[in-house]
Amino acid sequence: MPTALIADDEITLVNFLKAELAVLWPELKIIAEAYNGADALRLINELSPSIAFLDIRMPGMSGLELASQLQAAKAAPLMVFVTAYHQYAVDAFEREAVDYLLKPPTRERLGRCVEKLKRQLATEHAAAPAADVLTRLMSAMTSMAAGNQASTPGRLDWIRAAHGNDIRLISIDEVIYFEANDKYVSVFTASHESLIRMPLRELLDGLDASRFWQIHRGTIVAVKHIAGTTRDFRGRTLLKLKERPEELLVSRAYLHLFKQM
Repeated sequence: MPTALIADDEITLVNFLKAELAVLWPELKIIAEAYNGADALRLINELSPSIAFLDIRMPGMSGLELASQLQAAKAAPLMVFVTAYHQYAVDAFEREAVDYLLKPPTRERLGRCVEKLKRQLATEHAAAPAADVLTRLMSAMTSMAAGNQASTPGRLDWIRAAHGNDIRLISIDEVIYFEANDKYVSVFTASHESLIRMPLRELLDGLDASRFWQIHRGTIVAVKHIAGTTRDFRGRTLLKLKERPEELLVSRAYLHLFKQM
């Protein structure tokens, strides 16, 4: 019976993978869950699962660092990297022995991964050399950070957000505005409101300043979704949006952005 470990610092994603794998591969037994790299390494060494689903970014030790240690110790299971990085990085690894899934994977995409894993488990030497795969993966991640493939360094292309019990991957092009509230930031698209755990300041650093304007201490809006401005009875400036009914308050510190409106 094949066995697997799932390592991700978000319990929602762990539960999502468990539920989907139970449907797609009932024979697969999930023998462990880990929420950081160190625990994942310990559990893999103790339990020797056939497969490890690894988040790229985890507290303490990344999925890549974990995979490198396992390969050096010659104790590596079949590894599937699960991450929120943009699709072009995923495409580079579609045919590799170590698979690469974009969060949250569709059932169809996860199904293809399951079939690949089954073939590899059934064939003694099916897996490509782990060191070679890791080298290519690290190279691709470095290229992304350097801005290859028309991506701006450090810019966000996707937002991974919680929507109820689900995790949604939202293209930055869909976002109308962000609004900070307590410990979370709400992400508003034309039809949904989702939540992310990221400080607004950190989020702002990852956005293109020509496409997203901060209009208030707790609000960032996509310029292309601004319909115009109006004033309320107190003389405050409010933004009208093209695809949402609410109006957003512009604080005095950012009024200069709208002098031409």
